[in-house]
Amino acid sequence: MSAPDVCALIPVYNHPATIASVCAQLQQLGLPVVLVDDGSDAECAAVLDELKTAGHPLLRLTPNRGKGAAVRAGLAYAEQLGYSHALQVDADGQHALDDLPSFVAAMQADPQALVIGYPRYDDSVSRLRFYGRYATHIWVWINTLSLDIRDSMCGARLYPLAGVNHLLADQPCGNRMAFDTEVLVRWHWRGGVVINLPVHVHYPEGGVSHFNLWRDNLLISAMHARLFFGMLARAPGWAWSRLRGVGRR
Repeated sequence: MSAPDVCALIPVYNHPATIASVCAQLQQLGLPVVLVDDGSDAECAAVLDELKTAGHPLLRLTPNRGKGAAVRAGLAYAEQLGYSHALQVDADGQHALDDLPSFVAAMQADPQALVIGYPRYDDSVSRLRFYGRYATHIWVWINTLSLDIRDSMCGARLYPLAGVNHLLADQPCGNRMAFDTEVLVRWHWRGGVVINLPVHVHYPEGGVSHFNLWRDNLLISAMHARLFFGMLARAPGWAWSRLRGVGRR
């Protein structure tokens, strides 16, 4: 299913019980795995050391810097290793990895596209989590003046490394949970192609969440405000471009 220049990228922060299984499943799909240890504790670090010994490249960050910083560092690291694309998945096993071959197929059809997962939840999702995501969905639709990005919070996505790393050199998009949304909006602003594909999501019983209610909600709110004013600055140019396009027909 995979091209030789595609890797799976997994940012890891204290998921010792699941990370080895996720790596094994990705290997069964023919994907090499690149790991980023975002300042995990000793138990998880030991598991990652074993995976490194087994042949998985490991980038270690200390101390913990946040998901956005880990993904950003991992994308740069994957490109340094010679990969052209990185398929990001979460370390807790929530994504149905059997859905991922369609992401690689979409990339092979359009190598410049950023392929975004949108969740197909089972009964393990809480109603608060399910409906709470719509606040971000609505702001993303406002800030892109489109419905092109179906879900900006899902951690399953396939990045074209050269284009995304070039974007992140100019716009780091934050160090924590707001990163996932901001990088997609800014990619869209630059005219990047997005492809939305479904991925089944299951939240394991007793699963670990690193979402900090007050800190991350504050950072996400600030991100939406920043993007909104950025959208307002771009809106006249977008409107003019669309009017010119209509005039040519």
